[in-house]
Amino acid sequence: MAADKEIIVSEELICITCPLGCHLTVDRQADGSLAVTGNRCPRGVKYANEELLAPRRVVSATAALAGGAACKENRGGLCDVVRLPVRSTAAYPKPGVLELLDAIYALRVELPVQRGDVLIKDFKGSGVDVIATRSLK
Repeated sequence: MAADKEIIVSEELICITCPLGCHLTVDRQADGSLAVTGNRCPRGVKYANEELLAPRRVVSATAALAGGAACKENRGGLCDVVRLPVRSTAAYPKPGVLELLDAIYALRVELPVQRGDVLIKDFKGSGVDVIATRSLK
């Protein structure tokens, strides 16, 4: 084996891009490249490269409603919704997820809101928006 193809680190992943769930072995080479084995389709190689070199995540969370709405008991003894479920419109770089969550938790959403309304536009110039995933009146 050539010196530039020396294996530095070997990692195990399970591919999540299709239902096969291939068990991947990823060898990091001394030259920085990745050698992927165990994939039964080309998507496994793409997944391993993205996950190890530039991981991204779709972010789901809840945002507070404006006016400091408190839990109001309804007839069934349960509370009415006091937070709005939200999500990113695309995967965001994993190192910045906590910063995105901080921005979501700082929101105070005015009602009414419709499912799909953009609450944060183009976070940090990433092209990723945060949208409401539920309509509330």
